[in-house]
Amino acid sequence: MNPYLLGPLVVSGITAFLALLIALTDRVVNNYGTVVIDINKGKKRFEVKGGAPLLGTLASQKIFVPSACGGRGSCGACKCKVTSEVGPVLPTELPYLSKEELADGTRLACQIKLKKDIAIEVPEELFSVKRFEATVSSIRDLTYDIKEVTYTLEDPAEIEFVPGQYVQIVVPPYGDLDEEVQRAYSMSSKPGDKGKVELLIRLVPGGIATTWVHKHLKQGQKARLVGPFGEFRVHDTGATMLCVAGGSGMAPFWSMLRHMEAENAHPDKDVWYFFGARSLKDMFYLDELSALEKRMPRFHFVPALSEPAPEDKWTGETGLITDVLDRFIKERIPKEKGFEGYLCGSPGMINACIAVMTNNGVAEKDIFFDKFA
Repeated sequence: MNPYLLGPLVVSGITAFLALLIALTDRVVNNYGTVVIDINKGKKRFEVKGGAPLLGTLASQKIFVPSACGGRGSCGACKCKVTSEVGPVLPTELPYLSKEELADGTRLACQIKLKKDIAIEVPEELFSVKRFEATVSSIRDLTYDIKEVTYTLEDPAEIEFVPGQYVQIVVPPYGDLDEEVQRAYSMSSKPGDKGKVELLIRLVPGGIATTWVHKHLKQGQKARLVGPFGEFRVHDTGATMLCVAGGSGMAPFWSMLRHMEAENAHPDKDVWYFFGARSLKDMFYLDELSALEKRMPRFHFVPALSEPAPEDKWTGETGLITDVLDRFIKERIPKEKGFEGYLCGSPGMINACIAVMTNNGVAEKDIFFDKFA
């Protein structure tokens, strides 16, 4: 063997052995027995075996706290408020917690080891979150980099959700991925289709879940989903909705709009939907949304291309979607009902839209968004 390789291999072997020894010692010596988890001041209460992380233990009791990284402490999603003493905040938690959250007792559930009784507070809507077994019933290419994936839930399972919420897909080990992970995607389904979940998934170079969906997922394959999660939804007021999205940010709005038509939901709300793309090849659902506009007079669809190609023969709005939004607010949209903003997309797009809306008199408290990580 090459002597230059021998040293690193020996060190690697010793490190692995020590890690295993520490884990075994902790399991044998630190027997924490039974501990009690009290949730929301007694709303739910479990006796569980101690020693495991809070996140996984809650999942074993069918309380699913959002987590994208599988409990490795690298996403910061599994936040909960701890109202009992559980020890100091770990260095792995600090990057994900604000000063206000630290002062309020917010912690990452994946980083808390259950060593004694614990009291926590979580949003009560998590009590209705479930893990679903499903089959991939269809996969359709909407553009060169966006797929519409439909999952049929195994009978008799049904999902109850509010348009705008999301689920997490469970990605199994593949390639260099040695453990399952979860990633969040907004549902584009109609809530009335309780036996199905529809997602719009754009391919992100290097993305674990998007690569899995675009390169490996097949029709007929078994899958698992966890949800629903999220607070993004239509507010029950009479204010006009200013909706802005691009790419797979279409998903929550496609759910909201179809629900509004099917159930005549929020009948007093007018809706202006601005959808931006670079060129025609990035656009989808144009025919469907144009048809919906004809069937639902209070809905107005404004697609725009920022860099239309000559072969696109585009006759619609052009320019950045923020510029189109600004122009329509100033010149085209009636102001009598007031405005609410609804945004779904990248942080940059959302921040730019918020600036346009607030500059046009929309209060920040009336702007709601689903921001991609």
